[in-house]
This record gives sequence, C-alpha cells and structure tokens, in this order.
Amino acid sequence: MPKSKTTQTMKPATAAKKLGVLLSATPAEFQEGVVSRDELNELQSTPPAWLVELRRNGPHPKQVIAAKLRVSTSGLARSGITGPLTTAEIDALKAENPEWLERERTVYAEARKEALRLKERRTDEPPHASGAPGR
Repeated sequence: MPKSKTTQTMKPATAAKKLGVLLSATPAEFQEGVVSRDELNELQSTPPAWLVELRRNGPHPKQVIAAKLRVSTSGLARSGITGPLTTAEIDALKAENPEWLERERTVYAEARKEALRLKERRTDEPPHASGAPGR
C-alpha cells in the first residue's frame, strides 16, 4: 500500500512570521487554526484584504519595523521600541529622524558592510587540501 502524502502544517505564529504580520492583529480564525503549506502559499500569492491591510498599515512586528527603519532589531530594543508600531508611527519616526535612529542606522550599515567583507573574504580563500589546518 503506498504511503499517503501528509500535509505539512504550521502554527499560526509561524505563518504570521513568514507573512511578516503581527499574529495578534490577524483575524480570529487565522489565530485559532493551523496553516498548511498550501494555505500559506495561497496567502502569499493572493493575499486577502485583511493581509493587504495589515502589511500596508500595521501594526507591524519588530522585524518589519527594523527593516522599514533600516536598523537591527537590537537597535530597536536599545532605543526602547519593544512593541509593534503602525506604518504612520514608523513614518513619523522617519520624518523626525531622532539621534538614536541616525546612530542605529550607521551601526547597522557598518555591521552589514563588515559581514559582507567577511563573506567575500571566505569565498576568496582557497580550501585546505588536507582539510586540516596548515602547520
């Protein structure tokens, strides 16, 4: 007897993270069920109105806030931003451009530049012939 293909499912929190939305802002039926891989793909390819609205106006989770502000999530925490923000609140922060935001953007840009430099350095290094470090 052939094995039947099992449907891969995930918790709503995982699906919300993959969709880039705050779980607590999603509809109750989304929060209470499980999401199959096919359902997630469908939500990503043809998002319903509630998902479009959440992505446009928020409230947004910290990963999305950090990306919109071009800072790290650690930078958000250092600045005291620990909760979700709406798009309007993020836009207001961008317009205000407080000192901490400028500083965290600089720190983030430097960290990314260093990570890229190290990655390029690793790809330029020839592999060791024996697999063991040289003597």
